[in-house]
Amino acid sequence: MELQVDKLCVARGGLAVLRDVSFSVKPGQALVLRGPNGIGKTTLLRTLAGLQPALSGQVSLAFDDMAYAAHVDGIKTTLTVKENLLFWSHVFGTKTIDPAVEAFALADLLDKPAGLLSAGQKRRLGLARLMVTGRAVWILDEPTVSLDQTAVALFGRVIEGHLAGGGLAILATHIDLGLSNALSLELGAYRAVSSLQDDFDEAFL
Repeated sequence: MELQVDKLCVARGGLAVLRDVSFSVKPGQALVLRGPNGIGKTTLLRTLAGLQPALSGQVSLAFDDMAYAAHVDGIKTTLTVKENLLFWSHVFGTKTIDPAVEAFALADLLDKPAGLLSAGQKRRLGLARLMVTGRAVWILDEPTVSLDQTAVALFGRVIEGHLAGGGLAILATHIDLGLSNALSLELGAYRAVSSLQDDFDEAFL
């Protein structure tokens, strides 16, 4: 399942931030988006995931082929770790949460309410949802926020396993995950706004 993006123009608040973005990512590959804060990495990822419309251009895959993980962990704090994962497994029709529990070292936390987890533990739980979705395309916006060095290495192995199984990933990160089959895309060449936008917080672009 190859992802092809052709001449995509993305905007925030009606203002175009990137124009004519084109790339392709094959199964087994990861694409890392590069560029300074504010250039539009988050906006591009949100557009690819179908959370906001593009101004123009084409994305070859349907939104329901993709799983998106952003700055917010997306967990229900009143549910336990196990209940959170089971909820998502029911939503996506996956048969078991066991691979996600093992991959993200959550076995000792299964009966703990998510609201009582540390920031790093919440992040691991939020990322574990990716495996529960069963979707081939992972769209990741700064996925290692709040993770310590050990958890970052763990997540890198999860990504490698996803790629080895024929999945693909597109991510914005400043952390080297040690991925063996990673491409990079410098977004500076696609910038559509003036340098006056440089001070915008990337969370909004």
